[in-house]
Amino acid sequence: MQRREFITIFACAAAGWPLSVHAQLAPARAFKVGFMGLPSVDSLPKRTEAFRNGLRDLGYQEGRDLVIEYRWADSYYERLPALLAELINLNVDVIVTHGTPGVMAAKTATSKIPIVMATVGDAVGSGLVASLARPGGNVTGLTFFQPELSAKRLELLKETVPDLTDVGVLINPANKMNEPTLPQVAQVAQSLKLELHQFNAREPADFEGAFAAMTARRVRALVVVDDAMLLGNAKAVAALALKHGLYSCGFLDYAAAGGLLAYGVDFPDMFRRAATYVDKILRGAKPADLPVEQSTKFSTILNLSTARLLGLNVPSSLLLRADEVFE
Repeated sequence: MQRREFITIFACAAAGWPLSVHAQLAPARAFKVGFMGLPSVDSLPKRTEAFRNGLRDLGYQEGRDLVIEYRWADSYYERLPALLAELINLNVDVIVTHGTPGVMAAKTATSKIPIVMATVGDAVGSGLVASLARPGGNVTGLTFFQPELSAKRLELLKETVPDLTDVGVLINPANKMNEPTLPQVAQVAQSLKLELHQFNAREPADFEGAFAAMTARRVRALVVVDDAMLLGNAKAVAALALKHGLYSCGFLDYAAAGGLLAYGVDFPDMFRRAATYVDKILRGAKPADLPVEQSTKFSTILNLSTARLLGLNVPSSLLLRADEVFE
C-alpha cells in the first residue's frame, strides 16, 4: 500500500466513515459499470434511479468514482449481443442487467466480466446460476419466483370474477422464462376449471393483433406475465385491456399504468439492492461467492378507477387484502 493511500484510509477510519466510502475517496481510476436495459431509455426511470441512489448511498459519486455506460435494447432482444459487445469493448468492470433475456445474453457474451442481475425470474430454474447459495460462474444478484407470481395472478382474477371461464395469458415468446412459467399457470387454470389461451407479443407492434385475437376467442380476462418489453409498455397493454373490456392482472407497475389488478415484487427496491452487489464486486468480491438474494415480499394492488370503468363490483375480500388501492 502506498503511503498516501494508507494516510487516507486511516483518516477515514478515524472519522468513522464506512469502508465502502474509503475505497472510493481516491480511486486509481474511475470504475466503469455497464448497464444493459432491455426496454427503452425512458421506460424504467424508477428502476434506474433506484440503482443510482443505491450507489450514492454506498458513497459512490458518478463522474468521480465511477461512470455508468448505458445501453438500451428498445424491447428488441435480438439487439442484445451487439450492445453487450459494445460494453465489453469498453472494458467495463461489471455488467448490470435485468430479465432472463438480458442475463442470458450477458452470460453468453462473457464468462470473465462479473454480471449482476438486478432482477430476474427464477435464476436457478432458468439455469443462470447453479444455486442461490453458491451461484458459481460470473453471475449473481437478485431473483424472484416468476411462475408462482403468474399463477397467483390467475387466482386473483378468478376471485374477482367468480363466473370466469376463459382467460388469456400474454407473453413475449422471446423470453425463455416462459418455459417454466406457462406449465404452472396452466396447472392452476385446470384446478380452477378455467380455459387458458396463450397470446404472444414480441414487440409493441404485436399488441393490437394479440388483443384482436383475444376478442375473437371471447376471453374475458388476461394475465400479463413479467417481461421487460411488457413492463416497458405497461400503459399500452393496460389501455388495450380496458378498450377490449378485459379484467387483467400483471406486475405492480401494471395497476399504476391503468390495469385492473397487480400482484408482484418491488422492482425498484431490487434495482437499489443490485447496487450492493456492484459495490462488493468493485471491492474485490467474486460473483461466484456472493449468494443470490430472492425476493420474498409480494404486494397486491387494485385500480378502483379501472374497476368502475369495467363495471366491476369488487369483492370485499379483495379490497381488504389489497396493499394499495388506486382511486
